Amino acid sequence: MIHQAKNTPNSSFIFTKKLVIASVLVSFLSAFLGLALKHITEHYEAIFFLRAENNWVFFLVFPIFGLSLIYFLRYYLFKKKSNQGITEIFACTQFRSKTLPIYKIPSHFLNGLITVVFGGSTGIEVSTVVATAAIGNVVPEKETIFKKYKTELICTGITAGITVLFGSPIAGILFSIEVVTKKLNKTFFLTNGIAIIIASALLLFFDEKALFIVTLTTWHYHAIPYFILLGILAGVNSVYLTKTVLFFKSKFSKLKTQFHKIIIGSIILSIGLLVLPQLYGDGYHAIKEIFANSTPVITLAWFATLIGIILLKPILTSATLVAGGDGGVFAPSLFIGAFLGLFVATILNTYFHSNVIPINFMIIGMAAVLSASIQAPFTALFLVCGMINDYTLFFPILMVSLIAKYTSKMIFPYTIYNYSLVNLKS
Repeated sequence: MIHQAKNTPNSSFIFTKKLVIASVLVSFLSAFLGLALKHITEHYEAIFFLRAENNWVFFLVFPIFGLSLIYFLRYYLFKKKSNQGITEIFACTQFRSKTLPIYKIPSHFLNGLITVVFGGSTGIEVSTVVATAAIGNVVPEKETIFKKYKTELICTGITAGITVLFGSPIAGILFSIEVVTKKLNKTFFLTNGIAIIIASALLLFFDEKALFIVTLTTWHYHAIPYFILLGILAGVNSVYLTKTVLFFKSKFSKLKTQFHKIIIGSIILSIGLLVLPQLYGDGYHAIKEIFANSTPVITLAWFATLIGIILLKPILTSATLVAGGDGGVFAPSLFIGAFLGLFVATILNTYFHSNVIPINFMIIGMAAVLSASIQAPFTALFLVCGMINDYTLFFPILMVSLIAKYTSKMIFPYTIYNYSLVNLKS
């Protein structure tokens, strides 16, 4: 009797073909979901924010309505289970018994949209990441032959989602490598390479523009010491953001009911928005404003506003998350970094006559705080360059992102994500 080999060249080819087809499907659905969530959120956030600007009462109404709506959707539609953000992905990739149920796709899509549109001081990035990861998880759940490559397929969805959100294919795959998995193999590069191709094709097809339109000219070597200072301050601010979120999570966990969390979180959020409307939603509208006017009239009130924004953003982000909002630290980190960069550049130019370029500091600050917050400097580098579609500041961004990351690690070795992972393992 002749025994047939288990892994013949033909069977290997068939498996690879199926894996490619699965990757194409995951990539397309993930990229399309990312684009849809991005544009729907942008559209309705602008409408709701304009309404609130014209009538301050909506700053009081929107947060409690949005957080309550998320609660009722979660309770009646999504199996009464709360969303845990990127921690869910870590659990799924590191423990075979864990999975990302398919309802996580609409759950994170809707909750992320509602959170930001109604003023929650966070962004849709984490919602997109978890929803697209859930798309990638569907394949190994439905086809047992792919279970061995569950992590690679989850990363495929994430890579496609991040690529379309920020217009940077390299940032997409680097996020999967730096944040989600450290284990690389041929299958990872095959599946995630497909994700990059599909997502990039959709960006071209829909003629997606850069998120921020800025004009960069050059940077000067005499600014390097000031870049180093910015990197250190960015690292410190990222730790402040991380510890603020963890502090709020600890305190709110002691509240007996979700109703109390919603009420207290909404009050904090509403007061913050009344004081500083720039903190509404993901804050990208405020970043665009400071890009358009990077040399404002310097007054004491302007300085107070800037300091208030930097200090209050982590508090409002934390209140949003612990009250049930869907999101993470992506958008808050970019927001804080932009205003921190403007603050540092203004101080240097006003009081030390340093003649630095404010818009450069804003761009570098965005990458630096994000790098330190998620401990992924290369992701931050390509993500921010992709957001502005300009690589003029490549080297200073890389340098400052690394400085910020290691500054934050020296002060506090965890991010929100890996701190949760440590608790998960323990």
